[in-house]
Amino acid sequence: MENEPERAAPAPATDGRTERGRQTREKIADALLVLLDEGATEFPAEKVAAYAGVSRRSVFHHFADMAQLVDTAITRRLEQLAEQIRPLPTTGPRAVRVAALAEQRARILEWITPARKAIMRMEHPSPRIQQTVDEAFADARARLEAVLAEELDTLTGQRRTDLVNGLDAVTTWGAWHHWRSTGLSPEQARHAMEATVLNLLASIERGPGPEPEGPPA
Repeated sequence: MENEPERAAPAPATDGRTERGRQTREKIADALLVLLDEGATEFPAEKVAAYAGVSRRSVFHHFADMAQLVDTAITRRLEQLAEQIRPLPTTGPRAVRVAALAEQRARILEWITPARKAIMRMEHPSPRIQQTVDEAFADARARLEAVLAEELDTLTGQRRTDLVNGLDAVTTWGAWHHWRSTGLSPEQARHAMEATVLNLLASIERGPGPEPEGPPA
């Protein structure tokens, strides 16, 4: 009939091939991450394909080359960091807050170590990887400042900035890698982190150090 309202066109069906392709890409990237976690430093296409349960041809159907696959896999691992982060206490006893911070950082830093080492081996990490790393560092610093706001907010200016820089340095991967590569177990490295953070915070009660002396007259 002329006055009958037009019916909305049915939504197009999801392209099953597109979804299968996405799943296959993720499966291949995850296979490379398994190799990475096992300590591999090279990723032959044949081995990645075997771990993913696909053909070598399928690897290069979904990725232009192995460099693109490594880039995708490393970025995927870095983005998975968000799944490892849980809310931390921002009030309560200092020791409890620092212990929770050190436990979470230790767990995450140990988990991310293979990917961080892979990034270090890259001559020129892609802008995508670099952006994800930068965002992770910024987020970690912001969370640190939230957990320790009670102490940090008693300071201002350069003294606060210096303390935050020091706390940030000993709770990120550089310090963790140093402790682990010099023989400390994950538990010993976690304890070192916790103790170092507590000692840095104790400097607030001690007050600023002496002013540096000028050159002799």
